[in-house]
Amino acid sequence: MRKFVLTVITMLVAGVYMPAAAQNFNSINADGNIRLANKNKSKNDSLNKKTEIPRGMKVWTVDDRFGDIQPAEPDTLSFMFMNTIFTTGLYGDYNTTGNLGAARQNRIFIDRFKSGDFIFTQPYDYFITHPSDFHFTSTYSPITNLSLNTCGNRTNGEDHFKALFAVNAGKRLGLGFKIDYLYGRGYYSDNSSSLFGSTVYGSYLGDRYQAHLLFSTNHQKQAENGGITNDNYITHPESFNDNYTEAEIPTMLSENWNRNDNQHVFLTHRYSLGFQRKVPMTEEEIKARKFAMESAKENDAKQAKEEAKRKAEEEGYEFDEEDYEKQRALNATEEAPADTTWLKNEYVPVTSFIHTLHLDNYRRIYQGYQTPKGYYAHTFPTIAPLSGDSIYDKTGHFAMKNTFAIALLEGFNKYAKAGLKGFVAHEMKHFTLPDSTTRTESYNEHTVYVGGQISKTEGTLLHYDATAEFGVAGANSGEVTVDGQADLNFRLLGDTVQLAAKGFFHLLSPTFYYTHYHSRHFWWDNDDLDKTAHTRIEGILSWQRTHTQLRVAVDDISKYAYFGTSYQVDSLSNRLGNTVTPRQCGDNISLLTVSLQQSLKYKIMHLDARLTYQKSSKEDIIPLPRLNLYANLYLRFKIAHVLDCDMGADARFFTSYYAPDFVPGIAQYAVQENHENRVKVGNYPFVNVYANFFLKHARFFVMMSHVNSPSDGGKYFLTPHYPTNQRLLRFGVSWNFFN
Repeated sequence: MRKFVLTVITMLVAGVYMPAAAQNFNSINADGNIRLANKNKSKNDSLNKKTEIPRGMKVWTVDDRFGDIQPAEPDTLSFMFMNTIFTTGLYGDYNTTGNLGAARQNRIFIDRFKSGDFIFTQPYDYFITHPSDFHFTSTYSPITNLSLNTCGNRTNGEDHFKALFAVNAGKRLGLGFKIDYLYGRGYYSDNSSSLFGSTVYGSYLGDRYQAHLLFSTNHQKQAENGGITNDNYITHPESFNDNYTEAEIPTMLSENWNRNDNQHVFLTHRYSLGFQRKVPMTEEEIKARKFAMESAKENDAKQAKEEAKRKAEEEGYEFDEEDYEKQRALNATEEAPADTTWLKNEYVPVTSFIHTLHLDNYRRIYQGYQTPKGYYAHTFPTIAPLSGDSIYDKTGHFAMKNTFAIALLEGFNKYAKAGLKGFVAHEMKHFTLPDSTTRTESYNEHTVYVGGQISKTEGTLLHYDATAEFGVAGANSGEVTVDGQADLNFRLLGDTVQLAAKGFFHLLSPTFYYTHYHSRHFWWDNDDLDKTAHTRIEGILSWQRTHTQLRVAVDDISKYAYFGTSYQVDSLSNRLGNTVTPRQCGDNISLLTVSLQQSLKYKIMHLDARLTYQKSSKEDIIPLPRLNLYANLYLRFKIAHVLDCDMGADARFFTSYYAPDFVPGIAQYAVQENHENRVKVGNYPFVNVYANFFLKHARFFVMMSHVNSPSDGGKYFLTPHYPTNQRLLRFGVSWNFFN
């Protein structure tokens, strides 16, 4: 791993200093909808004169249905940088199986990522490139970012390396790539993870034509140990005669792996009809334009001076450089324009024709050897039986979705107070599973959708959008999704208060693998599952002056689909007879979520806190911790006026509950249904101590994670039977390089 990282870093650093591709600083697109992180650097031009070259990067995201550009901020802040390395998330809201790169599930129900058709990659959502979250770039000069965090050693350590390179070819075309490599060897046996992902992207932002292209590929390999055999190795180590290290604690499985390989193509492009109008330039555009004009003027002056010298030599008189410069300065004064207003032509789109394409290809293999006798409750026939207890479960999925839309854009005249869109989409899905009589069995689904959107994004007082989609033909006909949000911004006591509302109604069929799944030990075909109806209403109050945010959400779900798992425990605490079954609840389930986020400051002392309360009406089906808390107490100061420092400690805590168990055979979290053997997790704090730094273009930290790890036993589980790592010293760095 370390040799690989050093090789890649050497190649990328060398690439930083390659000449930039045809940059045109004179006309960099400065769309007001895209935020700009801009700084300048000095460089000597052809006249050996030091000039200021604009330097910076714009980033934005795009809507994954229509390709609408959304404002975004570049990832350059040092605040909370130390927590970006954790699989448990920035605020520790996720349950995991312990190792870096492991499967996870959010304890905050309203923040759970929407499940896709290929459920096996859902626990690794943090590693998959999602088009709606991806940051496209436009740079003034080539930019490279290298990030590395590490802990431990070659036997049990964790390493995560990321690289980003972004460049522009002219003012409109932006290109780049990302590399993401994660290798967690695992402090507990048979729990290692190896994840590699790469992404290539490009964008073209013309007046009439715009396009965004994203291609990503991922390989994920996760060793599965099924959890430790006896929780007392962690909770009551004194009950054993020997002292066990983490790696020596017995686990249920060995030589078992989940492997996911997936490739994704996302393309959205549009052609717009509209008109031209004159608008004032932004400060960044004026600065770039002045730089280009001054550079051109200096080059012209140099050529004119050389021409005057040549002419003097030809005509036989002495060239007086002082008189020449005085005359040139006088001419420049007489020719100076009186009008200093800086205007530009802006193209105002009125109607857009949009096409968006999604291509997704997945393959998943679960491979296992030396399975303990009686570990699974059932064994099913397969097309190619393997020797002994060997397992080679394989499934694949391919999906293609084309969306065609026509948009009447907001703001092209004073009467256009909202934008309107209408669309039609076709989705094709293909699944493959093993069968007891044929080599593979294929399933194909086709669905046609229609829908529309109304939105208002301009102005500062009120914004809103509402989108509806209906399945009108095919396998998922009858599906309905309605999503809406709005925000109202008003002044109160000299500051801005935002009151936002979100909501949706989704009537959707359970995803394919809830209805069909074939493997050596799990097998079901449930064509009679009903559609799930899910309604959510959420309100968010944000007050910048007091750094307060309050969220309140209510969910109502009928025909909720989920997985349930059960097993028996023998006299040696082994979990045997494991089974998993897709379920559907016939009753309505209601959930209440209240979350308060508050930041306090006194001089250099800061306290940030997040407290979330949740209540599920069916805790045996949707189990949730009643309280979830994150607190961060730190000092923020500068060293030598140049080094920003955050030094402090943060803690995570949630009340105990019957958290979903992890089922390696399907790589899913499932509700514990063996009531006599159910296990609670929680009521245990996880505390980290850290120092976070920022210097010019580098962010770095040193951290002692789980500093409160007890030596005499504790309850540091986030998932039943999967203990977390104990006390670890961690380091991390993220460095930006500019050409």
